[in-house]
Amino acid sequence: MDRFEEPELASRIRACRLCADDFAATATGHEPRPVPWFRPSARILVAGQAPGMRVHEAGRPFADPSGTRLRAWLGMTDAEFYDLARVAVVPMAFCFPGYDKSGSDLPPPPRCAETWRGQVMKALSELRLTILVGGYAQRWHLGPHAARSGVAGTVARWREHAPAIFPLPHPSWRNTGWLKRHPWFEDELLPVLRARVREELDA
Repeated sequence: MDRFEEPELASRIRACRLCADDFAATATGHEPRPVPWFRPSARILVAGQAPGMRVHEAGRPFADPSGTRLRAWLGMTDAEFYDLARVAVVPMAFCFPGYDKSGSDLPPPPRCAETWRGQVMKALSELRLTILVGGYAQRWHLGPHAARSGVAGTVARWREHAPAIFPLPHPSWRNTGWLKRHPWFEDELLPVLRARVREELDA
């Protein structure tokens, strides 16, 4: 397959409208816009939560300030991060779930992962490194027992899963306070993660 050709599975996800009624009932009243971003050749998986409004508008994962911070954590350029041949970005829900009445992000609808995630993971047979961003992805990939202490506890035990899997907090700027209280994240975890990322990108 040509590296720029969208696989049939990604095309089916892009056409998915399972949650249309649910999204229409949110405060944002938006239509589904799935953002599948993967190819079977990918060696690195970034598993996140769900697209935000900016990603919904751009049609490209992590096209927001959180993505800028995440790429800095990974030591990746924009070109490397968006290289479909090497990096897959597969959230727990492919669409922006919308906002509730208070303006907060709604959680990823479980229906999305139940319908698509197993098929996507089966297609990604070349993965060597998995990066789990946030609690939803950590619970799915590591299981409820591994993630029972919450995101902070799971990230603190990152050595139990390295070098194949790295759990991360969400790169939202709302987590800046957490990062300041836990300097080991930038001092100890990130250098190891960046080295692993570089190893796979240069393979």
